[in-house]
Amino acid sequence: MSERRVGVGPHPEPWPDDPRLDPELLRDGDSRNVIDRYRYWRRSAIVSDLDARRHAFHVAIENWQHDLNIGTIVRNANAFLAAGVHIVGNKRWNRRGAMVTDRYQHVAHHATVAELAAWAGSEALPLVGIDILPGAIPLETAALPDRCVLVFGQEGPGLSEEMLAACDTVYAITQFGSTRSINVGVASGIAMHAWVRHHVLNGPE
Repeated sequence: MSERRVGVGPHPEPWPDDPRLDPELLRDGDSRNVIDRYRYWRRSAIVSDLDARRHAFHVAIENWQHDLNIGTIVRNANAFLAAGVHIVGNKRWNRRGAMVTDRYQHVAHHATVAELAAWAGSEALPLVGIDILPGAIPLETAALPDRCVLVFGQEGPGLSEEMLAACDTVYAITQFGSTRSINVGVASGIAMHAWVRHHVLNGPE
């Protein structure tokens, strides 16, 4: 059984006259994890194109224990075109799960919760916690703010007490089985899609 080829091979000559295209990719082919629209494009050109149409929400994730789910959250943020991703706590994180999507996503670091809260306040962005806690509002009935930061805690302990105090509100994803909580990477995708569904798919932003 032959191995499935990912991407496209070298571009037939003559090459298109387009400054967005990368001569090396045109010559050698493009096997990157990008949609067909961006085949042969320079990375900087892809980022510029995404920047022109990014959505108004940001994503933040606490990283006190080097959470392995951060890569998945970054990948989800790219898929749903978040304005930015904010890592709170440890600066280093495992990029493997991001599948190189962090190259096309703006990723910022905040050493403390207070630093994130100060930045969000300066941008008039409410912090919206996502965690399954007593008193949390069901996400399914929520009207998420247009401009906001969706905040996720560590896998296991969830949002820290300091982060909960900084959040303007907290929403929970309704569950029906026996497990106490779902994986934070999965939860991030559900929450981002809820924002997209409300602000993009069901009407203008």
